[in-house]
Amino acid sequence: MSTAMPFDADAPLMSDVTAAVKTAGRTLRDRYTTHARGVSLNEVVDEIHANDDAVLDVLREPLLRARRGSHWADDELAGGALPAGEWWVVDPAEGNINHVHGMPDWAVTATLVRDNQPVLTVVHLPLTGDTYTAVAGHGAQLNDRPLKVSAKTELAAALVGTGQAKPGEDMDTFRRIGESVTAMLVNGLVVRVSVPATMQLIHVAAGRMDAFWQFSDVRSGLVAGALLVLEAGGTVTDLAGEPWSTGSRDFLAAAPGIHTPALTVLKPIA
Repeated sequence: MSTAMPFDADAPLMSDVTAAVKTAGRTLRDRYTTHARGVSLNEVVDEIHANDDAVLDVLREPLLRARRGSHWADDELAGGALPAGEWWVVDPAEGNINHVHGMPDWAVTATLVRDNQPVLTVVHLPLTGDTYTAVAGHGAQLNDRPLKVSAKTELAAALVGTGQAKPGEDMDTFRRIGESVTAMLVNGLVVRVSVPATMQLIHVAAGRMDAFWQFSDVRSGLVAGALLVLEAGGTVTDLAGEPWSTGSRDFLAAAPGIHTPALTVLKPIA
C-alpha cells in the first residue's frame, strides 16, 4: 500500500534533519586527521567501523524522532528495493575510506525514502561547512542557494565521472566499470573515477560536472545525490533509460542535454 504524502508534509522536517546531520558532522570532523590511520586491512576496517559507530550514535535517534513511524535501513552497503513505507537511508561517513586516509572528500548524509523514492535529503560537508538539501517538488539548494544542473549538450565537452561503489564487487562489475571508463574517455572530455558517489553527484547537481554513472545498487551512495540532481533539473535513470529507484541495478544522473548521449555510450556496456 502506498504511503504517498503531499510534498508540504516533508518540508517542515528539513530543519530537524539538517540540525541532526550537522551535529553528526561535528562528531566526524572531530575524528578527522590529515594523516592516514591504519596500515593493515584490519586496522583500516576498524577505523571505518569506529567512524560509523560514533556518528550513528548521534544521528539515529533524532531522525527516527523527527518522523514518527519511519524505519531505519541498517546496512549502508545494501542495495535493492526497500519494503513499502518510509525509511531513513543514512551514510554516517560517506567517503569513509577518504576520511581514514586523511583526504577531504567525505560527508554525512541522511535521506528519507518513501516507497523506494527519495523525498528529502541533507548532505553536509563538515570541513567546508557546506550543506546540500532537497525536498521532492521544492528544488535543491546549497546553503539556501538554488542549484541548477549544467546546460551542456555536447558529450565531447562534458566532464563526467564514475566510481567503485564498495569493496569486493564481482568481476563482471569491475569489467563494466573499466569498459565504461574507456568508452567515456573516447567520447567525453574528461572522466573522473573516484569515491564516494555523493561527492560527484553534488557536482552534477551544482552544474560543475555533467554526468555520473555507477554499476551498482548500493542505495546509501545514490539516494541523496539522485534527489539533488532531480531537483536541480537533471535526469536520473538506470542504464536502460528507465526511471531510477532503489530497486534499480545501475544508475545514471546527468544534465538533460548530456543524458541521452551518455546513455547511448553506456547502455551497450550494461
